[in-house]
Amino acid sequence: MTFYIILGLSSFLISLLGTRLTILALRKRNAYRQTVIPGQPLPTHKGGGIAVVFAMLIYLMVADVSYGIVLSLLVLAAVSLLDDLIKVHTAIKLLVQVMAVTIPLSLLQVPVFSEDLPLWLDRGIAGFLWLWFINLFAFMDSSDGISPTEMICVSLGLCLISIFHNTFPDELSTYSLIMFSVGCGFLWWNWHPAKIYMGEVGSVPVGFLMGYLILLAILSGYGYAAIILPAYYLADGSITIVSRLLKRKRIWVAHSEHYHQIAIKKGMRTDTAVKFVFGVNLLLILLAVIATMNPEIAMLEAGVAYMCVFMVMGFFAYDHTIRRPDNS
Repeated sequence: MTFYIILGLSSFLISLLGTRLTILALRKRNAYRQTVIPGQPLPTHKGGGIAVVFAMLIYLMVADVSYGIVLSLLVLAAVSLLDDLIKVHTAIKLLVQVMAVTIPLSLLQVPVFSEDLPLWLDRGIAGFLWLWFINLFAFMDSSDGISPTEMICVSLGLCLISIFHNTFPDELSTYSLIMFSVGCGFLWWNWHPAKIYMGEVGSVPVGFLMGYLILLAILSGYGYAAIILPAYYLADGSITIVSRLLKRKRIWVAHSEHYHQIAIKKGMRTDTAVKFVFGVNLLLILLAVIATMNPEIAMLEAGVAYMCVFMVMGFFAYDHTIRRPDNS
């Protein structure tokens, strides 16, 4: 147990201190990203994900993660860093992401969803959903503190599930502990008013690894938890993307149409909106734990989870009474 305490604390410190060093380095280069959210007029450093990726890579290798995951993470980080610096064509980024998810999926010895499915179809569905989540995570990295909050909550939920099922420490819980700790370190600097954002170099690799944790949860028999824990990002991100597609908008272009962004544009403080997301995520953790402990009501728990998420999204979309103070 001492090893895992040290693992968690050290990965937190590397993320915390590494992000601070990244801020200082980027400040000298004047590397900024202007957020699309109204009410946040000051430029904010982009590229903070460099320290996040560095911390995740080191400690996942310490935890003996698959070399396929390490290779995919390095490739995604390299291309995403180039995108932050000089912009990479969307088709090239998508191709690299396809390669990144194909490598670990090709190394699996068992089907992801069902032995009744042809292997090519099983892998194809898993790969598509993994790609979808990577891009959801990147698109949702749009408000102060929201991405590390999601990272922390999903990872914490998976850790708790492993603890309650007496499987800690296993692959799923160890990797989740690392992601939780790294997310906490980055949140210190990313909370409102953010001093730095992940940028593509952080959000894409983190989305990839969060997708990997969800994949491991499914393979470990926690399918309902894999559906429940990331419910807010899945719902907000997916509905927004589909809505933009139906309106024939370019989904890869930065925008402010996610539900939490709508609330902020209507006057809600950024940190207040993220606190709502954090609150519903805590509820999702509880529901996911209950669902895995009581499989006979797991479907009901999943329904309750998405009902709660839709209620928060509805509040974000339709509450017109909130006003932001001048000093927000």
